[in-house]
Amino acid sequence: MLEIKNLVVQIEDNRILNGLDLTVSTGEVAAIMGPNGSGKSTLSYVIAGKSDYEVLDGEILLDGQNLLEMEPDARAAAGIFLAFQYPLEIPGVGTMTFLKAALNAQRKARSEPELTTPELMKRVNEAGARLEINRDFLKRALNVGFSGGEKKRMEILQMALLEPRFCILDETDSGLDIDALRIVSDGVNALRSAGRGFLVITHYQRLLNHIVPDTVHVMSAGRIVKSGGKELALELEANGYADYRRAPAEAA
Repeated sequence: MLEIKNLVVQIEDNRILNGLDLTVSTGEVAAIMGPNGSGKSTLSYVIAGKSDYEVLDGEILLDGQNLLEMEPDARAAAGIFLAFQYPLEIPGVGTMTFLKAALNAQRKARSEPELTTPELMKRVNEAGARLEINRDFLKRALNVGFSGGEKKRMEILQMALLEPRFCILDETDSGLDIDALRIVSDGVNALRSAGRGFLVITHYQRLLNHIVPDTVHVMSAGRIVKSGGKELALELEANGYADYRRAPAEAA
């Protein structure tokens, strides 16, 4: 379970999150929607441990552990995974080298044996086939020369291999065509389980047609201002966010 209590965050003296409260139960897929500038991406970065942000108050608990007391690598080892809106290209770092280093670093942190190269290749090939990733991409530097959709598939490949406890998808649908959206969504849905939670951040209903959420939360001015079921996303698609800008928090 992820519990966020009274989270207050600023960057360069600009307050972005203003006493945000959110709970995502184990096994739940929660969606966050909201207008530009409402703090959605900031929330994802703060959970993952991006250092640019100053936390003034509040807690972020993963299964009772206070993530704010942990470095980003420790949060990852504890089970946090963030799929970026704009995945980075890393010239000079081979994709397979990156995947092996990431998996084995987490396994080492959990006192698990490292994967051998054949074990890694088997896992990567199986997951890559499900995501329709061209094997030639695995021979390239990480994300270099990849299209937007290919980068997003690579993010979901990493998620499938790492098997995190809690997955954050920060506007994963951004830049995806219809076919890529389906493939990426199928990859996410294959990872849904009773022991894994998801926080899906998006502007648009179309992603939630493929990754159907259990709950939907509306975010505005750094707070959750309304929560409800999946039908709330349809309401937002039809009416926009005008009714929720700086609205008082409420539950459906």
